[in-house]
Amino acid sequence: MDAHLTSTEFEKAEGAQDWRVLARGVDAWFEAPSTTAAAALVTAIADGDPAPVAIDVRVRRTGVRVTLQRSADALPVAVAAAARRISALAAAAGLRADPSALCDVQVTVDATDADQVMPFWAAALGYDRVGSEDLVDPLRRNPPIWFQGLDEPRPLRNRIHVDSIRRGLGDQQIRDVAVALSGSDGFGGAFGVALADREGNEVDLVPPGDDWADRPELADWVLLFAAMAHYPTSRSQAAELVAAAAALADRAGVDLMIDVTAEGVTFDSGKDGWEMDDRFAGVATEVQAAARALGLVADPEPLRFLQLGIDAADIDAVRDFWRAVLGYVDDPRRDLGVTDIYDPLRFGPPLFFQDLDADPARQAQRNRIHLDLYVPADQARARVATALAAGGRIVRDAESPFWVTVADPEGNEVDIAVITGREQLWGTGG
Repeated sequence: MDAHLTSTEFEKAEGAQDWRVLARGVDAWFEAPSTTAAAALVTAIADGDPAPVAIDVRVRRTGVRVTLQRSADALPVAVAAAARRISALAAAAGLRADPSALCDVQVTVDATDADQVMPFWAAALGYDRVGSEDLVDPLRRNPPIWFQGLDEPRPLRNRIHVDSIRRGLGDQQIRDVAVALSGSDGFGGAFGVALADREGNEVDLVPPGDDWADRPELADWVLLFAAMAHYPTSRSQAAELVAAAAALADRAGVDLMIDVTAEGVTFDSGKDGWEMDDRFAGVATEVQAAARALGLVADPEPLRFLQLGIDAADIDAVRDFWRAVLGYVDDPRRDLGVTDIYDPLRFGPPLFFQDLDADPARQAQRNRIHLDLYVPADQARARVATALAAGGRIVRDAESPFWVTVADPEGNEVDIAVITGREQLWGTGG
């Protein structure tokens, strides 16, 4: 057997039926009846031999997602062995795989000079540069940003922008760096300083909240729209902390997102979850106590929150499209005027919608920012059909099935993309 597998070879390998190759790695989603049952897989993985590949695990109330990271276009054979082992552990725990639940979201920025605009985006988001075209969340929890060449000038404002919030944005020095790199003065914005990069792509830099600042029992938590805490841990500490936190969440009946990476354990309420459920602060207090009992020290620096705003003349029609194509659900406060939609599994970024000002030229111009939605190869055709049924239209399909560009009713675009099989066509895995 060769030392590496293509994505197609991996998905056809014995014991890999639970797994799909996506943008960030090789993924599986195992359904579980509770947060505690999902967290048990973290313990089972930690109790075995160290995996030959890096593993990210995301625990939710209804299941657990496992990502085997890929750092090259070809997949080491060791990835297949790790996938088989984890599938066996999940099956032994009674967890059923559902590959149809898997997808990855990426933000793409078209730029005439990526090297000129990437430093601004790295500063604004607190992302790490990977290679010549990509910026990545250091904890891999928020969507990566990919920069591609601009095919023709599009000088007007986008209808899509990014909101970025992290701990460092509370420091004037960090904000000043972002302003300097933008090449323009901040021009306001609802939450903080709204900036555009040197080609006009916009980011709102939102300051963190301070609602829990005077509560020592919650001192490890920061409010970045969501309540979050991050603890660097060893592998054994991570398993113990995750098990304790999952039990606390289940006992209280609270949704608590738990992400486990090589960097440590991150807890997250989801956007506004800490506000909407008055039980969350109690669980957060107990989780902090459990972490400190293990001798852990919180580190808020890697925490990031990112969401996307879309300006629309017909918010209902545009929101319906994006809810369908992304598999999102409405925010429960829709009757109160909240326009958000969100991933029910809290893997993708929230989207919100704002009224589009009367500017026909801007409405007609293609955005320089669009989304890439990576789905399993066996789900792509159905996802395109869903997008069309929700009012979308195909803009480009020459590269189908590897990607199909679909526009919403007002021209905002999403590439429905597939990784599996790209190596054979283009000699690359991305």
